[in-house]
Amino acid sequence: QVQLVESGGGLVQAGGSLRLSCAAAGLTFVNYYMGWFRQAPGKEREFVAGIWRISGSTHYEDSVKGRFTISRDNAKNTMYLQMNDLKPEDSAVYYCAASSLISAELVTTADYQYWGRGTQVTVSS
Repeated sequence: QVQLVESGGGLVQAGGSLRLSCAAAGLTFVNYYMGWFRQAPGKEREFVAGIWRISGSTHYEDSVKGRFTISRDNAKNTMYLQMNDLKPEDSAVYYCAASSLISAELVTTADYQYWGRGTQVTVSS
């Protein structure tokens, strides 16, 4: 049984930082492209960042470029999202996701087979 468990969310002031983690179990982690998505109230779930399986090649949504950094530790079956210079518009539930598709950039929810339950990030102004 595949499990993805996010942690590290919380309440932070604008300009602050948070580091999210996603611990994976029940799958061969190195074989999966991993991604972070977020969903704010009343909005669709949107792609934030993704990271390739072995090379670590990354891809970001434009609004987070230069502020967020995605990384993974295949030895620990864990993915991370370092979020700096947070803004109120970054407030959302953040989800990690895993995809077995072979592609450099996977940016739609339909591309991913497994999902975590999410962690809340709230940025106050």
